[in-house]
Amino acid sequence: MSVVSKCAVVALGLLVSWSAAAAEPRPAPPPPSELTSQAVDAADFDGWRARSEARATADADRKTAAEAVAKARKKKDKAAARERLAKLPKPEDGADPFLVRAQVLLDRAHASPGVIDGRDGDNFKKAVRAFREMRGMPIDGGLDPEVWAALSADTAPALKPYVIYSEDVNGRYEDKLPADYAKLAKLKWLGYRDAVEMLSERFHMDPPLLRALNPGVDFKTAGVTIRVADVGGFAEGTVRRVTVDKKLGELRAYDDADKILMIAPATIGSPDTPSPEGKMTINGAFPDPHYIYDPKKNFQQGKNTRKLTLPPGPNGPVGAMWIDLSKPTYGIHGTPEPSQISKTASHGCVRLTNWDAAELARMIEPKVTEVEFVD
Repeated sequence: MSVVSKCAVVALGLLVSWSAAAAEPRPAPPPPSELTSQAVDAADFDGWRARSEARATADADRKTAAEAVAKARKKKDKAAARERLAKLPKPEDGADPFLVRAQVLLDRAHASPGVIDGRDGDNFKKAVRAFREMRGMPIDGGLDPEVWAALSADTAPALKPYVIYSEDVNGRYEDKLPADYAKLAKLKWLGYRDAVEMLSERFHMDPPLLRALNPGVDFKTAGVTIRVADVGGFAEGTVRRVTVDKKLGELRAYDDADKILMIAPATIGSPDTPSPEGKMTINGAFPDPHYIYDPKKNFQQGKNTRKLTLPPGPNGPVGAMWIDLSKPTYGIHGTPEPSQISKTASHGCVRLTNWDAAELARMIEPKVTEVEFVD
């Protein structure tokens, strides 16, 4: 028998083996518990790790099967490959109670995960890395038993009850906000779209998670009790210097003793409109700022070639806070889209969630606090 024939036999054996395995797909990863307060507080590290490993295996199986569909040339082979793919279980795509708890604890420790969404995304990984750095642990290693032991030393419940007040229901909302700056300039206030968006930001949450934690709740009804993240209070101290890490997409704030007071994910410039370089100082912090759009100095939005003044509000281009830098036209500011922090580009400034920008603003010292952009 030739070498080619032996290889053909081996290949055939592997194909039969793979087909047999495909005919009996692995069971779907065990779903997380329901999103109740009890499930969130009872969620444990080992259970989450087992779910994560099972999900990774299921994702790998589906990727392999999808590649087989793409590579199949004959109609019969492609149909068979699609059938194998269809038999593979799809992991559930929902918030995990353990990750809700972990993100709340990270937020309380001022290692901001951005929006609390119960998902294992890039900003969650950044927050774990930040927590390790703040605790003097090796920064690599992710969420391991040692980190979880340090985090879960905070035994307070991750969620708390909140009663929806009439002020929450009857807020100054703008349900339809145009994207065009010229149309936004005609409005008086760039407010939240509704109570769900407002409450989500107040408690640092992604709106889908707020709804998932409170199924069937009518957020337009005052007097209803809902469950929200208990994110604790602001960081305390005076920020002496801030570093903006372009590579990591992260902002760090230090006090006089060089202790880290807070770390937060950040959107920092873009290839077309890069952020500045070097050191500068903070002139001051200004909540609910008007936004001056000037295409001759910054960028052009759509067909808007004239200078415009946009009204204040959390859904304005710079969100609910502007921290002015000594380099003209640049600042650290909030955002109308907190879930997109560190995932999109900015027009040269440093973009944080509205709550992280507010936390930093409380601790800066005008004309004294320094900001350094590092690569």
